[in-house]
Amino acid sequence: MNKQLWKKAFSRALIGMPIGLTISTVITIIISLCKADGQYYPVVPALVADCGSEINAVLIQALCSFLYGAIFAGASVVFETDWSLTKMTVVHLIAISLAVLPIAYFMQWMAHTFVGFLIYIGIFLLIYAIIWLINYRKIRTGVDAINQKIKTTL
Repeated sequence: MNKQLWKKAFSRALIGMPIGLTISTVITIIISLCKADGQYYPVVPALVADCGSEINAVLIQALCSFLYGAIFAGASVVFETDWSLTKMTVVHLIAISLAVLPIAYFMQWMAHTFVGFLIYIGIFLLIYAIIWLINYRKIRTGVDAINQKIKTTL
């Protein structure tokens, strides 16, 4: 990646930080609503135990959510390279996996067992595949439209 793309990645990472925090907060609200006991669950109880207090756990989760959002947003510039779709996808998937999995493990978002790790990876890859397919279809529609225009002008 060239210097311009690195600058764009950094700029997007800054934008992604509050988005990551927002998504994380919305998820905690949804989880709290699903528990339906009138309580708010801002973090996983195991994280509170690891951090010594709920406020410490919330602060650490907020920082990790900033990082999570920054990584996803910054890594998106990979899709603006001249690489093949396969290479872009593999590089993006590896980049975010190397960052996201340690965060998820540290934040107690997955069970600290082999099965828990596999379940988290499975969910992560399923969500990634769905998003990839949506983007692929969007790109494919654009390419088909361009090809149709070329055919009609010939």
